[in-house]
Amino acid sequence: MARRIEDAKVSVGCPPPSLSGSGEKWRSFQFHFHDFSNLSTTRKQEFICNGHRWQLKVYPGGDLHEGQVSAFVCHLSEGRITTGFGIKVIDEFGKTTKRTPSSKNEFYDGYNHCGYDIISRSVLLDESENILDDNGTLTLIVSIEEESTTVFVPKNPLVKMMREMFNDGTTADVCFEVSTAEGKDDDDDRTKRAKTTTPFYAHRSILEKCAPILAAICGSNNDSGGVAVASVNDVKPHIFHHLLFYVYGGSIPEEELKTHAKGIIDAADKYSIINLKLAAEAAYVQSTDISLDNAMDNLLYADSRNCALLKEAVMNFLADNHYAAASNISFADFPGHVVKDLLVAFGRNSKKGVHGTNVDELTTLCVSALRRKLDKMGLEVDGSREAMIDSIKSHS
Repeated sequence: MARRIEDAKVSVGCPPPSLSGSGEKWRSFQFHFHDFSNLSTTRKQEFICNGHRWQLKVYPGGDLHEGQVSAFVCHLSEGRITTGFGIKVIDEFGKTTKRTPSSKNEFYDGYNHCGYDIISRSVLLDESENILDDNGTLTLIVSIEEESTTVFVPKNPLVKMMREMFNDGTTADVCFEVSTAEGKDDDDDRTKRAKTTTPFYAHRSILEKCAPILAAICGSNNDSGGVAVASVNDVKPHIFHHLLFYVYGGSIPEEELKTHAKGIIDAADKYSIINLKLAAEAAYVQSTDISLDNAMDNLLYADSRNCALLKEAVMNFLADNHYAAASNISFADFPGHVVKDLLVAFGRNSKKGVHGTNVDELTTLCVSALRRKLDKMGLEVDGSREAMIDSIKSHS
């Protein structure tokens, strides 16, 4: 059975390089693997940090890739913890010869470990590298970020309380019945599959403040005190779930935003959940490579949904690849009103810049910069470049 380490060599205030200077304190644990060249099976060692049980797991012959020595930090305690960690290989002279990337990681049930290939086994065993000491011992140092010792003050519980009210049928006075067809006419058997309906419960007072369009489709207050029912037929249930959860203060995971970006953009645009629309738009832009094949489709979609950031990404692509675009893209459907956006992209990408020309500074700003200005001024951040510039000017 593995022996726990509760006392170890401690190094405070000396984090791995990418986190240095950030103000965190780190605790370091030193591990010695004796006669390492003859080890063939996985070695495990437990230790305690921040009141949590951890385990260092070392694969002498590699786990991720053959021929590499792999090391994993595993969280053994129940619950979640977010912390940074790093692993260093120390040579026989006490100097760091290899180190893993350092980053914040969330450990929880189902994902309780994180690790890396730390060094090539052939390099490790090469005597000229002076990594193993005279006794063939490998020394590793695991550094884990220590929890803050400052006074803990809990956050305002409003957001948590709001999220707990999400889809709560016991207190709701509104129910959205979101329906979608499971299938369509089949050419072979001419059968039509039935629709399914998913209920989502909400509170009129929250909708009226945070999602007025959703509140409006529920009709007027129900004088009988019952639950008002509204049908939604143009949004898939899982998209509506994200939409309503966001209204109640929830956050949509980044992968969900990327995977369902267009569905979320369409629904958030229709029901005017603007910040969610912009979050999905940003995720779509970050996860989509604009190309000659998809540039026009993305431009037309961005124009139809008033997605200024996506439109800017397409314009920047066209400005960077103007000759190839002219030769390979049909501009028959190119919207005339976006020509100004294209000229701005050309201007920003031009080596000549704007020196010596009478150009409004706002015209040269990117979409994110314009949105940042509008948000700081307390103004609506959705809209075309021209609309955003006009709004800034009219309120300056």
